[in-house]
Amino acid sequence: MDDELACPICTMTHLLDGGDSHECATCGHEWPKSDTGDERVVVDANGKPLKNGDTVLLIKDLKINGKSGKLKSGTKIKGIRIIDGDHEIDCKVDGRAMLVRAAFVKLAG
Repeated sequence: MDDELACPICTMTHLLDGGDSHECATCGHEWPKSDTGDERVVVDANGKPLKNGDTVLLIKDLKINGKSGKLKSGTKIKGIRIIDGDHEIDCKVDGRAMLVRAAFVKLAG
């Protein structure tokens, strides 16, 4: 494995070979090996493109895994980071790291 390649989620460099994808031995995140250079376009619930650092609002109440309670609709999330995977947004809400699907947010504006 290339020692300079790191997991985009946890930034650890201990990777496993998954055939046509990389797999992080620390967090289990998988991403494709092919580096096409094309940046993935992630859009919010209204079809507007999102980028790193944007501020978004939740459009739906979301249950929090591992904790009782939920995130309420209208919660503002600042400084998002776009990642690969089915949950495209990496963020912090009230000091807690979370992954959120782009379909549940809209660009704050």
